[in-house]
Amino acid sequence: MDIMAGWAVILLPDSVQKGSGRKKHEQEPMQNGEVMSPQTQDSKSSAGEEENHVTPSAPPLPPSSPPPPGPPPCPRPRLVFHTQLAHGSPTGRIHGFTNVKELYAKIAEVFNISPSEILFCTLNSHKVDMQKLLGGQIGLEDFIFAHVRGETKEVEVTKTEDALGLTITDNGAGYAFIKRIKEGSTIDRLKTVCVGDHIEAINDQSIVGCRHYEVAKMLKEQPRGEPFTLRLVGPKKAFDMIGQRTRTPKSSEGKMVSGKETLRLRSKGTATVQEVPSEFEEKAIKKVDDLLESYMGIRDPELATTIVEAGKDKKNPDDFAEALDSVLGDFAFPDVFLFEVWGALGDVKNGRV
Repeated sequence: MDIMAGWAVILLPDSVQKGSGRKKHEQEPMQNGEVMSPQTQDSKSSAGEEENHVTPSAPPLPPSSPPPPGPPPCPRPRLVFHTQLAHGSPTGRIHGFTNVKELYAKIAEVFNISPSEILFCTLNSHKVDMQKLLGGQIGLEDFIFAHVRGETKEVEVTKTEDALGLTITDNGAGYAFIKRIKEGSTIDRLKTVCVGDHIEAINDQSIVGCRHYEVAKMLKEQPRGEPFTLRLVGPKKAFDMIGQRTRTPKSSEGKMVSGKETLRLRSKGTATVQEVPSEFEEKAIKKVDDLLESYMGIRDPELATTIVEAGKDKKNPDDFAEALDSVLGDFAFPDVFLFEVWGALGDVKNGRV
C-alpha cells in the first residue's frame, strides 16, 4: 500500500473487483479523519442498501516523537569574595557585582553602612598600601579590605613650584585621593597630608564626583605663591591586633578555582573573568601608568590597561590614536603623550624594556 498525503490507495483482490458490477469511483479524501474505500462510499450513497464488505486500511503511522532534549547548560559558578572593613570587622561574603560602584554597594550592605563611607579598597592587606590598591581586576582568591572615612582635616597649601609633588588616583566611584607623595616636595613638607587621603574639596569647592585627571588639573592651575585650602578625609585607622591577610580561607562555596584568572571590572558593561595579563601586557601597563603620572599627575592601572588593549594590535600611531579616541575620547590626551605611549608599546614588544 502506498500512502499519499491525505489520500489512500487500496488494492483489492480480483474477485472483489470483477464480481462487483458497480462502477469504480474516484478516490476520495479522508473524511472526519477516516480513510474510506469506494465500497464504503457506495454503501452510504444508497438508502437501505446493505453494506458491502470493506477491506480495512493499514493503521496510521504513529506520530514521530520529538528528539530527546540535550544536556542542560552547565550553570556558571557564583563568584564569592571574602571582605572585611580594614579597621576591623567580622568577615563578610559578597557576590553579584559587575563594577566598582556595585562592589561598594555590596560591601556596604554586608556591614550596614552607606556606600559613600568607603574611600577605596585594598587586596590581601588591611594597610593603606597603594601597591595593593583595588583597580579594575580582582584575583578570584583575593581578600577585599574596605577603607572607610575617618578623620576630616583642612590644610593650607602654598605652591612654591609648579608641581605640588603628589599623584592623584580615584576609586571609580567619585572619590579622588592621594596615591603618592614625592619626597622633598611642597606636599611632603606638610606632615598632616598622607597617602590615602581623599581630597574632598579645594578652597571649599567640593570635588566629589570628579575624576582624578580633573582634580590634578585643578591643583596644577593653582597659582604659585598664593595659599589655597585642601579639605582631606583620611581612612579610618586599623586596629593593631589585625594582621595582614594574604589568602582567603578555604571554602568551596561559589568558588571558581584558578589562581591565573581575575575578575575584570569595567566602568561600562559587565564584569568578565579572564586570564591574568601576559608578561608583555604587565610591562606595557606599568610603562603607560608611569607616563600617566609624568604627563597628567595621576596613576590608574585600569586606565593604563585600557590604553594598552587599544594599542597592542595596531600597526601605526594614527590607528592607535583613532582607537584610543573611540574609547577614551573624554580624556583628550595630548599628541606628545600618544607618541610617548606608542613608543613605549613598541619598546616592550621589541624587548627593549
